[in-house]
Amino acid sequence: MVEQLKPRYSVAWINKIAEVPQSAWDALALPLQTPFLEWEWLNNLETSGSATAKTGWLPNHLTFWRNGTLIAAAALYLKGHSQGEFVFDHQWADLAQRLGVRYYPKMLGMTPFTPVEGYRFLIAPGEDENEITEAMVREIDAFCYKHRISGCHFLFVDPQWRLFMERLGFTAWLHHSYIWQNLSFTTFDDYLAIFNANQRRNIKRERKAIEKAGLRLQPLTGDEIAKSFLELMYEFYADTCDKFGWWGSKYLTKRFFEQLHVRYCHRVLLFAAYGEQENQPLGMSFCLYKGDRLYGRYWGSFQEIDCLHFNACYYAPIEWAIANGIQIFDPGAGGRHKKRRGFPATPNYSLHRFYNQRLQQILYPYIWEVNELEQQEIEAINAELPFSKREN
Repeated sequence: MVEQLKPRYSVAWINKIAEVPQSAWDALALPLQTPFLEWEWLNNLETSGSATAKTGWLPNHLTFWRNGTLIAAAALYLKGHSQGEFVFDHQWADLAQRLGVRYYPKMLGMTPFTPVEGYRFLIAPGEDENEITEAMVREIDAFCYKHRISGCHFLFVDPQWRLFMERLGFTAWLHHSYIWQNLSFTTFDDYLAIFNANQRRNIKRERKAIEKAGLRLQPLTGDEIAKSFLELMYEFYADTCDKFGWWGSKYLTKRFFEQLHVRYCHRVLLFAAYGEQENQPLGMSFCLYKGDRLYGRYWGSFQEIDCLHFNACYYAPIEWAIANGIQIFDPGAGGRHKKRRGFPATPNYSLHRFYNQRLQQILYPYIWEVNELEQQEIEAINAELPFSKREN
């Protein structure tokens, strides 16, 4: 159902992105640095059965139109739980329950299962971005009040968009990811040079471990990627998820990986590990790239091979990034291994608005206190990075 917002616009809430033509959505999404708001990625999440009402991710996308032309959109979901978000608000849900406040469903803006900075509203070039953004926020507020939604949350947001949304009354919660930056490297040895002597030796040893095991890592892109490789990547992904329990929940279906082969291989980068006598990869990592950004997402191996994880997920992608002009490499969630390999703790933010007054009174001051502690943690982590003195 479409209702009039003002004479120049109409607004529609849609329950599947396929209701919007791909060309119309991508006219807004393709100019962005992130690939994770593009129509094909979001549609695949829905049609593969990965992000659906059944899995607790009910698509509830907001769209603005003028004379049949899409001028703005927001990828939104009504969430029945907090799984797959990588911003952990479970304590907030527990608090709401103790207060007798219904926390779920909540309104969520992010790409499902994708803890990667870059979420924002999509707005057509030439439009008044401030005016449209304010109108979209009013529409979201009205929807949430009408349906008694406890809160609206935007996760892993675009840094510039965050500043404007804070002016509209959203509260920012500080987190951190581990992000590699290309410091004008031209070779892998340039990257090695930023470390102290001990860590340089460690990285060289881990790289040589692959050679000693008789393995080679082959990057594959575009037409080099057979459908069978993406089917195999699902098996690796599922195996890794099983090994790590609820931390590695299988959010994505096999069909999701299979459907990538049809229209999205131009964004996919695989690192396949082959043995000396093997035609089938023994392990594999799955990345995406767009422009000068590289994103590590999933990995797996059916054999326990010393240092294969470090090579497939960090060193080989970094070497590829340097050779291909990549400036930013986000290797994915977690940080225990990353901070030792040149991935500093880097701030990212989520945005929050609560519609229940009791939650407002308790959680807004709490978030500000947590932000101060988080900033201290970021500084402490980065003070211990194994860089040479000239890099500190």
